[in-house]
Amino acid sequence: MSQDGLFEPRAIAATLRTSSEEVGQSIGLSKDAVQRRARIVSAKTQRRLRELVEVLNKVQPRFGSDLIAYAWFRSEPLAGFDGRTAMQLVRDGKAHQVMDYIDAVDAGVYA
Repeated sequence: MSQDGLFEPRAIAATLRTSSEEVGQSIGLSKDAVQRRARIVSAKTQRRLRELVEVLNKVQPRFGSDLIAYAWFRSEPLAGFDGRTAMQLVRDGKAHQVMDYIDAVDAGVYA
């Protein structure tokens, strides 16, 4: 999902069978941020794309599919986060809390 050391919105979107615009919206980025080269390479855009890929890579083995992992990311409320989804937390800059939550689930803290 990355090319030349950069996360590429179009490659991520192709893997998830969606548009780069929709991927951007999922992580709180504008259409320009995921379509204009100058914005794609920005630190914020790259950070958000990396966070998305890291979360999906962490949960994908549990679901066996990138598409199902992405559906979980977008729609499954996480326990202890007032019904917020991983998508909402990543948008709010709390990707590390999502990763900690996944680690806790894997360790058996959340059932």
